[in-house]
Amino acid sequence: MPSEKKTLVLGASDNPERYSCLAIERLRSHGHPVVAVGRKNAGVRDVEISKDKPEHTDVDTVTLYLNPANQKEYYDYILSLNPKRIIFNPGTENPELEELAAAKDIRTMEACTLVMLSTGQY
Repeated sequence: MPSEKKTLVLGASDNPERYSCLAIERLRSHGHPVVAVGRKNAGVRDVEISKDKPEHTDVDTVTLYLNPANQKEYYDYILSLNPKRIIFNPGTENPELEELAAAKDIRTMEACTLVMLSTGQY
């Protein structure tokens, strides 16, 4: 099994019809530790979704489920985590945040976390 990649799901929801909820479930089933931030405190499986911006020092990946306008308030937070990569899921593409990440040597990808997990590319 590939190494665990601690992942922040930003725009997390406990609604099973939302892709962010599916991503949390699939990340956990693949053995990845998950931190989740959303609009309300909730939970999915063993993962708590927080409204706050919890501090972490070991985040490998930030996967986005927020449209670009809603990402702005999280720019400093995302960059402060110094992740190795940021995944822009479909509908979250954001050239401004990609530039800010590149300036900090954070790799960005326009991809789908669910597809990456199902094809072994995560």
